[in-house]
Amino acid sequence: MLSFLKSKDSSWASRLKDGLSRTREQFGRQISTLFGASGKIDETLFEELETILLTSDVGLEATSFLLDSLREKVRREQLADPLTLKAALQESLAGLLAPLEQPLDAGGHKPFVIMMMGVNGAGKTTSIGKLAKYFQAQGKSVLLAAGDTFRAAAREQLLEWGKRNGVEVIAQEKGDTAAVIFDAIHAAAARGIDIVLADTAGRLVTQLHLMEEIKKVKRVIAKAMAGAPHEILLVLDANTGQNALSQVKAFDDALGVTGLILTKLDGTAKGGVIAAIARSRPIPIRFIGIGEGIDDLRPFEAREFVEALFA
Repeated sequence: MLSFLKSKDSSWASRLKDGLSRTREQFGRQISTLFGASGKIDETLFEELETILLTSDVGLEATSFLLDSLREKVRREQLADPLTLKAALQESLAGLLAPLEQPLDAGGHKPFVIMMMGVNGAGKTTSIGKLAKYFQAQGKSVLLAAGDTFRAAAREQLLEWGKRNGVEVIAQEKGDTAAVIFDAIHAAAARGIDIVLADTAGRLVTQLHLMEEIKKVKRVIAKAMAGAPHEILLVLDANTGQNALSQVKAFDDALGVTGLILTKLDGTAKGGVIAAIARSRPIPIRFIGIGEGIDDLRPFEAREFVEALFA
């Protein structure tokens, strides 16, 4: 594992556990209380479990899947102790999330062009800065494209991240998002840069004219470099709960999202939305964020995430 991922004062697993404390307080503690109580495995227990899952934003489809899985396990293995059901739930949830654990492979193309998307406030520009540090730790060179030309503050924020990471930022005072990214890709190719992180304007899925604009950006990127963008990352704010799933569906339908970044998991009690995504639109979660630090964006690991929820 990369040296910068090894925290001297705390392991990542410990930080993840701390970061998920709000979700664990609502989900993990209720689960422990439910399964720790003396009693039997019956329909009342399953009804209470259903309520816990739904209020943790696991979603109706994923909740039904998990409950059906547990009922089958109880029938097949003749389970009677509620504590055994808690372990079974943990395994079922880990199995549901496992397909989302697909680390981003940025090899095979140079430059490897990553198109970043998300609604305003999701943490898109900050995630770009953290990704720049992540790729630099892998020995890769990075160039940033300040494609959010609708907000001057976004451009300034990205320039600051470039300064902090010691990477160049292609930006324009005014101009078209697609044009900025087009120039950045050509600059990266000329300079032998490994990674291009292209910011785009934040938009709501209901802003149809802006969704059409981002489709145009994708087409222009393909003209700048055949086969690009090589990754289309959607940044989601975990605090939005089920609305995050709606964003996944809308952006994926419009652009074909290849990976997700789930931010601000440390600020929400509804981290269960990951399960909803896994069941309804299983797009790989490339990274999760559990803090404001530059190293607080890490590759998603399903079992580690589930263990932190149940800790």
